[in-house]
Amino acid sequence: MSAYSYIQESMEKSRTSRGGGYRERLLAMRREPAIVRLEKPTNIARARSLGYKAKQGFAVARVRVVRGSGKQTRPDKGRRPKRMGVDKLTRAKSKQLIAEEKAQRKFTNMEVLNSYWIAEDGKHKWFEVIMIDPHHPSIANDASLSWAKSAKKRANRGKTSAGRKSRGIMKRGKGTEKTRPGARAKKRRGK
Repeated sequence: MSAYSYIQESMEKSRTSRGGGYRERLLAMRREPAIVRLEKPTNIARARSLGYKAKQGFAVARVRVVRGSGKQTRPDKGRRPKRMGVDKLTRAKSKQLIAEEKAQRKFTNMEVLNSYWIAEDGKHKWFEVIMIDPHHPSIANDASLSWAKSAKKRANRGKTSAGRKSRGIMKRGKGTEKTRPGARAKKRRGK
């Protein structure tokens, strides 16, 4: 097994067992602000599998997102609906996509590359968001990353992995003819 496989295995063990290291990390993260820029990724193996490189132009941010479906407006006009439509509603966006959008708003000169889960407790979830600076020379001169120069707010347009999943376009080929440009796009267009 490679070194990154061992790192990934140890991170998975700490996640499932919720051991001492995991609890200590949670205690420290609860005291931090909602969005924190990091020197390097917590889970280097996962970050590298998603495109992270230890070079200039890359940045990693840890983002905290509140769990739950969020506050829904309670109907206050007309007849009272039996169940109100307030509780147990699922958002169309995943928590991971919300974390990517928060990071995009905070670091306006960067583009979101990808993100991954770090930790969660009863109230919050934490994700690490990998970002790149499209105007940095080391990114512009990298043939595999030069596409970032023309990218515009990928997270907000649902172009990241979490965004494509929420749009329902992760699969390609036969059987997916009606999913493009997105599962809910036809409804939004009013057709």
